[in-house]
Amino acid sequence: MKKLLFGISGLPIGDGPQDKPQKFTYDSGIKYLKSIGLDAMELPFVRSVNVTDKNKDKILKSKEENDFYLSAHGSYYINLNSDEIEKQEKSLERIVKGAEGLKKVGGRSLVFHPGFYLKDSKEDTYNTIKENLEKLPEIGVDYRLETTGKPTQFGDIYELTSLCKEIKSCKLCIDFSHIHARRNGGLKTYDDFIDILKVVEEKLGSEAIEDLHIHMSGIKYSIKGERNHLPLDESDFNYRDCIKALKDYNAAGCIICESPILEKDAMLLKETYYSL
Repeated sequence: MKKLLFGISGLPIGDGPQDKPQKFTYDSGIKYLKSIGLDAMELPFVRSVNVTDKNKDKILKSKEENDFYLSAHGSYYINLNSDEIEKQEKSLERIVKGAEGLKKVGGRSLVFHPGFYLKDSKEDTYNTIKENLEKLPEIGVDYRLETTGKPTQFGDIYELTSLCKEIKSCKLCIDFSHIHARRNGGLKTYDDFIDILKVVEEKLGSEAIEDLHIHMSGIKYSIKGERNHLPLDESDFNYRDCIKALKDYNAAGCIICESPILEKDAMLLKETYYSL
């Protein structure tokens, strides 16, 4: 991938009146997003893997006809550092099930949050999660470890780049908004975003910069980290400097917008990128 693609998480809102929202399926959503100039969709497998034998062929056909990029967000119920071995095993099963569902429709990246520290040290948490990630089978889908939005969650940029360096099957998902919230509003300037990209390049090489998977939105946060997503222009998240840093760094890959206004903000990000 030699450029940045832009897309949304979940189904589009559409351009109908707010009191009569359009109803999309995955295949019709892909067609609609392509028609307005977007390139990607992240399928929400957060509660269930809703790619089935009934809809997979239509999704795959729509993806191929529209030259579209598909990823998926894995289950919310993943904790590879659970105190209970059974829950760790169930977490691995959920990750694999998500990857298998995404593979059926020609998708590429399964994004998930690896786990929580709970009462363990950062080092012990890292080692337990690493041991579990090494059990994941090669399915033909990238396992993308997402930077998390709360200090209680495992997954800062240093932990995840280290894991991705050690585990061949794992790649990074940079959620810049999560990093901003995790640091209590810590990403303020162009140089702050450049510093994140430098960490990725130093740990994972230029090939990682050329194959990024990114989440972005406005975000509300407190001293405890992320609270909820916001439209870009209703947040202090400096998306313009983030986009400028990515462009100046010659980053390539896919940006998934998680804003509540989905494709409207995804188009804002794409327009910002091409206006620079």
